[in-house]
Amino acid sequence: MNDFLKMDIFFMITTLVVIMLGIAVTFILFRIWRILGNVEKISAMLSDEGSLVRKDIADFRSNVRREGFRMRFISNFFRDIGKRFSGGTTKK
Repeated sequence: MNDFLKMDIFFMITTLVVIMLGIAVTFILFRIWRILGNVEKISAMLSDEGSLVRKDIADFRSNVRREGFRMRFISNFFRDIGKRFSGGTTKK
């Protein structure tokens, strides 16, 4: 086998390996891009939910200051949070 044939075989195999690695890296980067998009959506939902929880706590504190501490306020607080987690509607 002459040297040029050996070089041709080597470069053909190397080219195929580089193409396969390129496809694999492209697939992995695409998956990472999708995961980061989902992370962005989740962080936005957490931010919105955090705002709602802060509002609920502020309402709870204002009710306690205005009318004194009552168990009804605690049950309403947890009921409002439970509605959001179960998919129910809450007052805004």
